[in-house]
Amino acid sequence: MSAWTRRRLITSAATAVPAAGLATVAAPPARASAAPARPGDVDVADVLRALPGLRLIEERQDAEPGYRHFILGLRQPVDHTNPAAGTFEQRLTLLHTAAERPTVLFSTGYQAVLTPRRTEPAILLGANQLQVEHRYFGASRPADPFYTHLTVRQAADDHHRVVRLFRRLYPGAWISTGGSKGGMASVYHRRFHPHDVAGTVVYSAPNNVDDRDDCAYLRFLETVGTPAGREALKAAQRAILLRRAGLAARYEAWAAATGDTFRLVGGADRALEIAVLRAPFMFWQRGTPADVAAIPGPGATDDELYTWLDDTAGLALYADTTARNYVPYWYQIGTQLGYGTVPTAHLADLLRHPGAAEPRSFVPRDIPLRFDRAAMPDIDRWVRRRGSRLLFVYGTQDPAVAEHFHPGGPDARVLWVPGGNHGADLADLSPADRTAAQDALVRWAGQEYVTHTPGT
Repeated sequence: MSAWTRRRLITSAATAVPAAGLATVAAPPARASAAPARPGDVDVADVLRALPGLRLIEERQDAEPGYRHFILGLRQPVDHTNPAAGTFEQRLTLLHTAAERPTVLFSTGYQAVLTPRRTEPAILLGANQLQVEHRYFGASRPADPFYTHLTVRQAADDHHRVVRLFRRLYPGAWISTGGSKGGMASVYHRRFHPHDVAGTVVYSAPNNVDDRDDCAYLRFLETVGTPAGREALKAAQRAILLRRAGLAARYEAWAAATGDTFRLVGGADRALEIAVLRAPFMFWQRGTPADVAAIPGPGATDDELYTWLDDTAGLALYADTTARNYVPYWYQIGTQLGYGTVPTAHLADLLRHPGAAEPRSFVPRDIPLRFDRAAMPDIDRWVRRRGSRLLFVYGTQDPAVAEHFHPGGPDARVLWVPGGNHGADLADLSPADRTAAQDALVRWAGQEYVTHTPGT
């Protein structure tokens, strides 16, 4: 199976390495061997162990110079409005440099990434970084098989408790950030707890306000790129479905060889059709103009078509081993976040599974999916009317921009990366916009802007 990552499934973490043109603020991180959390000889590990409800699971020796990397577990309420509902342990990771430095709250939207990597705001500010695994993902799973308390408000309250607790260790400025679904979680946190952080940098976050109206997504996918590129994608989709018997059999054989199955989505043929339908969306999320030339054309072999589809849509996503890890994602899509429709008219004569690409296909039938039509309009109204100190970064080629956020409060704006995709970063902005973003971060953190080399 060709390599692919979670970032192909509408995820995008901010870049983890300093990019050309990005300066960092004063006061470099303290050396790992001398990183006190309090004046005197108190070690940060001892301070962490003393925080109520927090468990220091492990300190890993893999952080870059000037940082210490901790894996943590925080006891959180399953229902923040009802203590009787019990608790669960939420996974956190901490990159600590010094208690007096700013702190970046990094929302993943999914499970935590245990490889230590700093986000752009953490690099720019020389900051500590606290990563929050989203409830019901990874190790942060309440004992609730029906995802009853997987809502944007409950997750926002998780983030609120994290900030309140860790302010005892980091009393300085806090900045939040996240990419794609993690960026959405950062916005939702600000909606319900607007004063927890001094500002928020959001990357590539879609804003599906009305799930009943997907014309914006359809219009985007019918106009993005070049006419030749769009037609090449449509032709490749048709070619795969015209040869679906052989390609589905190959897909089934791969699953059998790896011990995987398709019980959740309902078979290899259905999974193949889902992957084909989602291919254009995922292609433009990560694709570049150069990738258009690699789309299989007339005369492509079955092997070329299968490999391209795997590289583009990640075929393992729809087999049980991986698909079951993303049930909470599709639950959120089907209950509050909403989901964009993909064009199907050019494939109508070849489709066998109506509605196959809808969230219901990825959530077990015994778990109810009742859509809350008030959730996203509420978020959107707050962003438009009151959302302040918000910085949204989008690539113009990314399908997420079909419905993006429109901040209307003070010190909030949208910045665009021309031709950028779902991985657009501050480093990709024009020099003027990049400077504006850096200045906003420094202003929010209350620090003077000077250049230094991280870790020195």
